[in-house]
Amino acid sequence: MKYIEAGIGNRWWLRTEIEHADGTEEERRGAVGPIRIRSLYVRLWIGRRVYILDTRDGWKSGRKRQKRFKLVLGLCGFME
Repeated sequence: MKYIEAGIGNRWWLRTEIEHADGTEEERRGAVGPIRIRSLYVRLWIGRRVYILDTRDGWKSGRKRQKRFKLVLGLCGFME
């Protein structure tokens, strides 16, 4: 899966996160294409609570171990 995110709270204002089949992840600065879009999402992370509104999966919330603040708009998709 590939995630392209823009917003505050990440290392870069615009970044791409790539999840490989073996479970490893890599993060790159900027938007790295190509991508076949699966969904759009908004993620709000306040303290340990994360709220996600996704066009495919709907509304989700959860808890994380780390305390952070993030507000990002993202694309989720498949690598081509």
